[in-house]
Amino acid sequence: MKKLRISYQGEPGAFSEQAALAYFGKSCTAVARESFFDIFTDVAARTSDFAVVPIENSLFGSVHQNYDLLQKFNVFIVGEITLRIVMNLLALPGVSLKNIRDVYSHPQALGQSEEFLRKMKNVTIHPYYDTAGAAKMIASEHRTTAAAVASARAAVHYHLNILHTGIETSRQNFTRFLIIARKPVNPKRHAKTSIIFAAKNIPGSLFHSLAVFALRNINLLKIESRPMIGKPWEYLFYVDIRADARQKECVNALNHLQEVTTYFKNLGSYETGKTITK
Repeated sequence: MKKLRISYQGEPGAFSEQAALAYFGKSCTAVARESFFDIFTDVAARTSDFAVVPIENSLFGSVHQNYDLLQKFNVFIVGEITLRIVMNLLALPGVSLKNIRDVYSHPQALGQSEEFLRKMKNVTIHPYYDTAGAAKMIASEHRTTAAAVASARAAVHYHLNILHTGIETSRQNFTRFLIIARKPVNPKRHAKTSIIFAAKNIPGSLFHSLAVFALRNINLLKIESRPMIGKPWEYLFYVDIRADARQKECVNALNHLQEVTTYFKNLGSYETGKTITK
């Protein structure tokens, strides 16, 4: 039986790899890629069966690039999973906290750990392309005055010590990951649907757009706006609703929405994902 290929952004030990293995199981082949664009390309080009995409964090907000890529690529959301994120300060064996002069990690991880990092004296913070990538760099370059903010999985993978665990600003630190594929799915239960639309540039247009859901008692779970490329001060709205796009009320709402908007894209319906706390 063919193993599923799952693309994720980052190096082995990244939180996205952890999400991929938690969702698909350890029998899948997790494929490390350098950028978010790469993992969307893998799915669109059929190089991978699925990709795991971080979309929002409970402390540091949305991953805006991935909202833009959902609009750009012809892919669908087919699932989701939420991870409790524990940030750790990693360094080479034998290096102590007082030796650290530079800290590297992905900007999202640095933001989630801001309060702890601010208290570190005489330390320069460096954004890096990936949490596990920062750990890999410190190990491969034998950086004795540097540390990475990354997962405990990365510490094991790159043979680093954990100087401090749980350095995130709040224990309520969760990242929601989307599962994307080339074809949509039909959820069996607890369905959510994600859409994109652009409202007309007239008074009350956003109100009338969202009213199509309120009129049919469909719950809005999230709304996010992003600039429309090439149209200054006009916006795309990304909306998650508690409904299956096949249900009559949802079909009517989405048809109504397309009548009052200038752009519409259905990103897919999928089952509400589980939350992994360990």
